[in-house]
Amino acid sequence: MSAAQSSLRSVSGPIAVVGATGAVGRETLAILASRHVPAEHVLALASPRSAGSRVPYGDGTVIVRELSEPLLHSARVAIFTATSDIARRLARPAAGAGVVVIDNSSALRHEADVPLVVPEINAHELSASTRLVANPNCSTILLLMALEPLRRRWGVERIDVSTYQAVSGAGAAGIDELLRLTRVSLEPASADEHHAPRVFHEPCAFNVFSHNSAVDVSSGLNAEEVKIIRETRRIWNLPTLSIAPTCVRVPVIRAHAESVLVTLREPAAEASVREAIAAFPGLRLVDDRAHNRFPTSRAATGEDDVLVGRIRPDPSETIDNPPGQAGFRRYQLFLAGDQIRKGAALNAVQIAEKLIELGAISRD
Repeated sequence: MSAAQSSLRSVSGPIAVVGATGAVGRETLAILASRHVPAEHVLALASPRSAGSRVPYGDGTVIVRELSEPLLHSARVAIFTATSDIARRLARPAAGAGVVVIDNSSALRHEADVPLVVPEINAHELSASTRLVANPNCSTILLLMALEPLRRRWGVERIDVSTYQAVSGAGAAGIDELLRLTRVSLEPASADEHHAPRVFHEPCAFNVFSHNSAVDVSSGLNAEEVKIIRETRRIWNLPTLSIAPTCVRVPVIRAHAESVLVTLREPAAEASVREAIAAFPGLRLVDDRAHNRFPTSRAATGEDDVLVGRIRPDPSETIDNPPGQAGFRRYQLFLAGDQIRKGAALNAVQIAEKLIELGAISRD
């Protein structure tokens, strides 16, 4: 356990998890428990209908309490895992009351005074005076984690990415829908109405379809693709970076995957690209060509690390243009990461740990 991790136990005031009964809220509680934060130091906050219930916490449980401003303002740090509407209504007042707020929703991601942070990439945006922080979109976090070591060493000129996003990105309701439609798909005699999707616009069982976020009819981009473009440019401070994403849903419960073609500013040798990825904190190289072993959603589920593999030069370069001494500029790779964990809950907890280190969150 690192000093930052252990320091969560000594925060001078409760740690609130807003939206504690949802998938990301429960994962946040699990991570806090793994950091040995005592249950009595945790405020599990949710809607009135959940108040009084219990959610898992380590080997035991914690009681869920109804979200209210007085209770929220009693916390020292609050990790919001609820909707954008709740964040817009409660995040700034809580910060004004002295609570350090880390928000997982999209509500604050483009506010000029709110840093958008992946700790391994741009923790320099945080300071001892920080009171509001936004967590980026899960697909953006996973993508930039994989590419950050390349950006630092050779620069990045363009990104082409296709995502394969798990249904749990739509919350517990998305998981329930996949399980329900899988069952009815295997029961041909079931009534037609049982086959109808309720969460997504297309059946998610045995199907791949365009991401369920709204599509801009003029640009053709869906909201998830816009998030990747805007957030990548902001986190890397590259406002004109070329990014071409295509986001889809796949019939997987948990952990997103992404296929990436990255164009570097300077050529790089393949072995150097592989070494840079393997050495970067939070990444795990899974790239066994001989046995066809590469990142999978199943292997990434529940893991802190983003798995990266299938690293290879763009074949359009290698076929007709043998590498010079410096190597190639265009590389393909495949990644898989748990979007509930590193893509949301873990990233928020890591932000809190960094803010403790900087003195923004005081200790006993």
